Amino acid sequence: MEKENQIFGIRAIIEAINANKEIDKVFIQKDAESDLMKDLMKAMKRNNVNFSYVPVEKLNRLTPNNHQGAVATIAPISFVSLETLVEGALEAALESGKKPLFLILDQLSDARNFGAIIRTAECTGVNGIIIQKQGSAPVNGDTVKTSAGAVFNVPICKVDHIKDAIFYLQGSGVKTVAATEKTESHIYDLNLNEPVAIIMGSEDRGVNPSVLKIVDEKAKLPMFGTIESLNVSVACGAFLYEAVRQRM
Repeated sequence: MEKENQIFGIRAIIEAINANKEIDKVFIQKDAESDLMKDLMKAMKRNNVNFSYVPVEKLNRLTPNNHQGAVATIAPISFVSLETLVEGALEAALESGKKPLFLILDQLSDARNFGAIIRTAECTGVNGIIIQKQGSAPVNGDTVKTSAGAVFNVPICKVDHIKDAIFYLQGSGVKTVAATEKTESHIYDLNLNEPVAIIMGSEDRGVNPSVLKIVDEKAKLPMFGTIESLNVSVACGAFLYEAVRQRM
């Protein structure tokens, strides 16, 4: 974590949140209790700021300063709203004739996987990436490095709930396709040559079952080896490039 992209100290983080800074994630010391910490928790929940509890040793590694039990990371990018992202892509499609392609990451948690996916998304012409505020990988130095700078070229949107974003996309005429092994359909069976949003799940449990219930289509990749799953960034690349192939 780059030092210029972090804030340490409870009061400083509260002020940053109240000033609407792009706080990406806050690391909170386990078992830390004080009135000021309670104020921080209220501010984070009120503004839907992503946070996690960590041992004090992690905070000590993040900064040699007096962190008071809290260290925050500031995102190196500005996030866009869902409405701005979708409406902008649809308007651009009318002018260019290119069908919008969105990517939804359902609580992907690894920053390097996130960066690799962003890099592939940029190369395949994805109009924007949608992530959930809580439980998603941070946009930090690892993300920027692994994306090879692509994070500055692909709009990223944070939403409170993935399901609400899916409903909004569906209402805007965008087909939603979830990558999951819990289906008989292969990605090659689907029509991706239309406005579409591809949904990739977390590294450990895939796409949330509640999300699978509301998507338009489900698809998987054919597997011929003894290992039953691919790294999520590799699987995402396969899905995105099938969309590219169909659109060429």
